[in-house]
Amino acid sequence: MRINFASLGYWLAQHQKLIRLVQWCIVLIYAFLLIVPSFLPLPDDSATLFHHLTVFAGFLFWGIWWPFVILSIVFFGRLWCGILCPEGSLSEFANRHGLKRRIPKWLQWGGWPFVAFGITTIYGQMISVYQYPKPVLLILGGSTAFAMVIGFLYGKSNRVWCKYLCPVTGVFALLAKLAPWRYQPMETAWNKQQLQQINEVRCPTLLPLTKMTGAANCLMCGKCGMSKNEIQLSLRSPNEEIVVHGGKKNKVYESLLIIFGLCGIALAAFQWPNSFWFAHFRDVIDSWFLAHQINWVFETNAPWWIFTHYPERGDVFSWMYGFEVVAYILMMGLSIGSLLTALIALATKISGPFSIKRFNHLAQALIPLGGCSVFIGLFANTTSILQKYANLGFIWIDDVKYALLFLATVWCVILAYQIIKQYTASLIRQLFCVFFMLVNFAIVNYSWILVLHIWAMKADRIPWNTLWV
Repeated sequence: MRINFASLGYWLAQHQKLIRLVQWCIVLIYAFLLIVPSFLPLPDDSATLFHHLTVFAGFLFWGIWWPFVILSIVFFGRLWCGILCPEGSLSEFANRHGLKRRIPKWLQWGGWPFVAFGITTIYGQMISVYQYPKPVLLILGGSTAFAMVIGFLYGKSNRVWCKYLCPVTGVFALLAKLAPWRYQPMETAWNKQQLQQINEVRCPTLLPLTKMTGAANCLMCGKCGMSKNEIQLSLRSPNEEIVVHGGKKNKVYESLLIIFGLCGIALAAFQWPNSFWFAHFRDVIDSWFLAHQINWVFETNAPWWIFTHYPERGDVFSWMYGFEVVAYILMMGLSIGSLLTALIALATKISGPFSIKRFNHLAQALIPLGGCSVFIGLFANTTSILQKYANLGFIWIDDVKYALLFLATVWCVILAYQIIKQYTASLIRQLFCVFFMLVNFAIVNYSWILVLHIWAMKADRIPWNTLWV
């Protein structure tokens, strides 16, 4: 059966009241699962997935919600943001009843998505956000409260938070470039009646609706689909936005988020718990402090909202351990990001005179692998919770992860080649550029091979407690 996507977009526009009802249902479920587990005892070894609310809530947040929202962005664009996200819904609600002040310049700074993503990722590791309910309430609840405050203060029928400050808006914008559908303006010359009809639409992210060429910042809320003959939901090539429009529509902050965010900090955050490098790094640092009899740094009196502190579970970070985690994530993120930057810069230079725009364009070839890396890292929560609390085995899961990395790498190679051939007709230059981009992709893949295979095999042979002393 052939789906009429234009009619689907029009249906979304016609049923905004139903969408708001769904949004409020999600908000209530979200609030319940966010708040209540924080006041319950932590699950013991006898807890199961469906008999302890804390376990169930953790599974929904980190086993279902986040990994599969990431996946949904690639297939459906930012449909989650526009229709289902409770944070966006509450921000929009606050905006409708707010002060509607002009959006200040500082808030529109393009680097906020990168900064917010980095801080949230690192802070989540400091307080073990994937393992305990209080950190979830602090990070997600704090983000939601901030979203409502920003919505109340600034904008007119807009989602200012979603556009500028949400910690994952930058990541979602990058992944939405791969989505196979978008809202497309159907005219090149607009008459007054059409313009009037379109101007009546309040785009939540302030997009110029008559000139939209991509899906990166579109929340897929369906509101502009009301102009059925002017703006339609339509299919496109998943490579179109990056290959065709990426040369003109790119920013340095997007490249920073791809290179140092998705492929750097996020990868290091998933890597450190299994990292033998981190174990050796700790040994060196701890030995120095012990040799100089600086013992206060090993105290475990940090509150849970600074570093993980759950003595009843035997899970406590000392001040030193917490700072070592942060230092490792930053150093590893910087190291991987710097290598990727150097290789992309080299490929950019080989393809012709160096330019920042061309560098940014080529950096976008890493988006599929960066997105896949984040999905694999989050999906580990899904399998670990099911293994621990539902007694399900996943001996095949590493093969699935390798397959995903392979498919994402192939997609990256295709994107890289399609981008490179726009800038040079020389086959030799094209091959050299593709080679350096392949090295880029190999670095990300090798980082995951360390986690999934090399360090895992060593961990089977060497007791972990000998590595942490």
